[in-house]
This record gives sequence, C-alpha cells and structure tokens, in this order.
Amino acid sequence: MTPTEHSTSNLVELLQKSAAEHLTIFRHMEARDLCSAAKIATTDFEALYAYKRGDCQRCLQLSTQNVHTLLYAVYMPDVPIIPEFIQLLDDDIVSLTALTLIVNPQCKEDHSWYVCISQLTLSLYLMTQCQLKQRRSETELARSLEFIKVAYKRHPMRSIDRLEVLKTIAHKSLSCMRQNLR
Repeated sequence: MTPTEHSTSNLVELLQKSAAEHLTIFRHMEARDLCSAAKIATTDFEALYAYKRGDCQRCLQLSTQNVHTLLYAVYMPDVPIIPEFIQLLDDDIVSLTALTLIVNPQCKEDHSWYVCISQLTLSLYLMTQCQLKQRRSETELARSLEFIKVAYKRHPMRSIDRLEVLKTIAHKSLSCMRQNLR
C-alpha cells in the first residue's frame, strides 16, 4: 500500500466507526423518545460495525441480545438499506437488496417500504453469520433456526425480510448442519 492508500483506508475506517457511534446514539434517543411504544435494539448499528470489522464475537454477543429484545416485540424500527450503509453490509445482504430491486420494479418507487430490513431480521442474520463463521455447535444453529421460525410467524415482514434474508440464513444454517452430519 502506498501512504495515500493507507491514509485513505484509515480515514474510511474512522468514518465508519464514527457513523456507527452516531447511529447508536440515534437509536438510544429513539428508544428514549418512543418509551414503551416500541422495542428498540439500540446496538444494531454497533453489531453491524463489529461484523464489518470481523469482530464476530462482539457482533454475536450484540446480535443475540438484540434478538432476545426484539423476538416478541409488537413494533420495532427498520434499518434502511441505503447507499450510505452498503459499505457496512456484507455481500449477501447487498446482493439480496439488489435482486429485490431488480425483480420487483415497484421497489424503486417506494424505497421506504421495500428497501428496509427489520432490526430483528438484521440481528438474526448477523447472529447466524457469526455462528457459522465461528463454527458454533449445531445446538446453537438449531436455536437460531427456531428464532427464525418464530420471527417468520410473528412479524409481518416486507419482501426483503421474508423472501430473501430469513430464507438465506435458514438455508445456510441447514446446509452447515447437514455437512456436519456427514
């Protein structure tokens, strides 16, 4: 790396860290303002940033807490999948979002409805991805699958939540469990 590339890389990392910190502060203010009207996981952006940095242990801890907070919530906020957040997301989420936009033309007209992911879905995704990366036990993966089933039944989900993300993480978990049986 040249000095300029190294400086640019450090700047991008600092900007991402700062953005995650400010978004976490925003979630805390949102939780305070909404009081009991909604369950809000205040660490969803912190978990996303930990995942981006490769800190799977921290991401798993935060995401698991978030799943427990949100699983039986009546209302929860969404996480917008906007261009500014794409660099914090992994390739699977970005690809699923792009696929949703390509396959369903009306998504382009109503970004607030289709290009969001629920906090619960994002937390389940991050939790499962970290479990897979850390080669966690089948018991933990099976528990995550149960959480996915509950989320699928309890919460009305938008197309990107229901059709792509939850199915993708369930499929990955099942595939990993099948491979372990061999």
